[in-house]
Amino acid sequence: MSYSVVIPAWNAARTIAETLRSVAAQTVPPAEIIVVDDGSTDETEAVTRQSGVPVRYVRQDNSGPGSATTRGFALARAPFIATVDADDLWLGDKIERQFRRLEEAPQLAAVFTQWRTFRHGEPDDGTGKVTPGWSRTTMLVRSEVALSVGPVIDPPGNRGEMVDWLGRAREDGHQLGMIDEVLALRRILPGSMSYGRDPERDRGYLEVARMAMLRRKLKNAGQG
Repeated sequence: MSYSVVIPAWNAARTIAETLRSVAAQTVPPAEIIVVDDGSTDETEAVTRQSGVPVRYVRQDNSGPGSATTRGFALARAPFIATVDADDLWLGDKIERQFRRLEEAPQLAAVFTQWRTFRHGEPDDGTGKVTPGWSRTTMLVRSEVALSVGPVIDPPGNRGEMVDWLGRAREDGHQLGMIDEVLALRRILPGSMSYGRDPERDRGYLEVARMAMLRRKLKNAGQG
C-alpha cells in the first residue's frame, strides 16, 4: 500500500529533522513526504532541506495548522495519507501496523494509535503518559475520505482543529479505528502550539463544541 505523509510546520527548526527521520525510517516507507511550512520565521526550511530526507517543501503565509494540513491533503498523490506534527515522532513499525489493521478491517476510513509523551531534550524512557492518539500525529486515512470530509478548519487560537475535523468525519458516517498500542511519541515542548493551558488558545475548543452543536441542530431541523 502506498501513502503520502503530510507535515504542517511552523517554527519547527528545533524538531523537524528528527520528525522527518522517524518518518523515513518506517518499515513501510512513504511514497512522498510533503512539508507545508505555515509561514515560519525561523530556520525550518533550511533544517528541512539539510535533513537528508527527500521532501516536497511548500511554503504558505501563516494561516494555521489546519490550513497547512488541508494544503497537504490537496497535494498528496498516494491512496492513503499519514499526518504528523513537526515536533512528534513515529515508532518504526507504525505505518506497517496501521496497514495491517486496515487489511483486517477494510470498513475503516482511518486508523489511529496510542501515543506516549516525552519531554524535549530528554530521551523517551517509556514512562511518559499514554493516551489514545485521536490526533494528526497518529492518523492514517484513506485519501478520498480526507478530501471528502473537507478542510481542516482553524478555530480561534489554532487549537481543536483536528477535534472538529474528526467529529465531522464521524458525522459523515466514516468509521475510525484505534490500535491499542503505542506507535507514536508526543513531544512536550514549551512554546509549541499544544503546550500547556492557555485561555486565548483554548477558545478554539469552545468554538469546536459550538460548531458541532450547530451542525446537530441543523441536522435535526432538516429531519423534522
